[in-house]
Amino acid sequence: MKKKIKDDSNAIIVKNVSKRFKLVYDKPFTLKERLVFWNKTKTSYHEVLKNININIKKGETVALIGVNGSGKSTLLKLMTKIIYPTEGTIITNGKLTSLLELGAGFHPDFTGRENIYFNASIFGLTAAEIDNRVQEIIDFSELGEFIESPVRTYSSGMYMRLAFAVAINVDAEILLIDEILAVGDKHFQDKCYKKLEELKNSDKTIVIVSHNLESIQNLCNRGIWIHEGKVKLDGKTKDVVNEYLKVCG
Repeated sequence: MKKKIKDDSNAIIVKNVSKRFKLVYDKPFTLKERLVFWNKTKTSYHEVLKNININIKKGETVALIGVNGSGKSTLLKLMTKIIYPTEGTIITNGKLTSLLELGAGFHPDFTGRENIYFNASIFGLTAAEIDNRVQEIIDFSELGEFIESPVRTYSSGMYMRLAFAVAINVDAEILLIDEILAVGDKHFQDKCYKKLEELKNSDKTIVIVSHNLESIQNLCNRGIWIHEGKVKLDGKTKDVVNEYLKVCG
């Protein structure tokens, strides 16, 4: 469950959060299989996160690091309410936007321009507010004439450009970013990190999942190492990265 409360210091509170996914084996698909093997289905549960407790203060820029499958992205999805915890609670305080999956929220048959209006409206902007920002979004995305093409014709890098350009222009107080910034050319990646620096200096709360350890050390003032579904280490980004590299480098 995700709730919003009045709080003077915390942007995100993760309290006693665990997440389990149900795994079904030998599931029957045809009618015949369902009749013959009706009691043969095997079920188990995979616990991705185990009793996570994290407080993220307003204005903090936090990196979640860890090997693939450690639970970082699952935690980010829980924060943004795409999925819900099996146990525990997640509380957010402030308008939130997220960049978790390329093209999420985009309609493939709409043009880039149409998707700006569609996506920004989901984040709570009025048509008039989008009118005032649409050119700035287009300019930042550097899509040029492709902004009038259906997004189903876009490459993954073009998706990222448009998604990032929209997300940073919706006046969110909390920004959640998954590994999406690894997509695209170095020029635009550098441009994105420079913009994130600006947002950081304007007291926005940023939580980012990334394997780009050099970039997150420059950007983030706090690092949280997630290991096998638990918080292994929480502290200054440089210290956390150094310990992580000793084990997983």
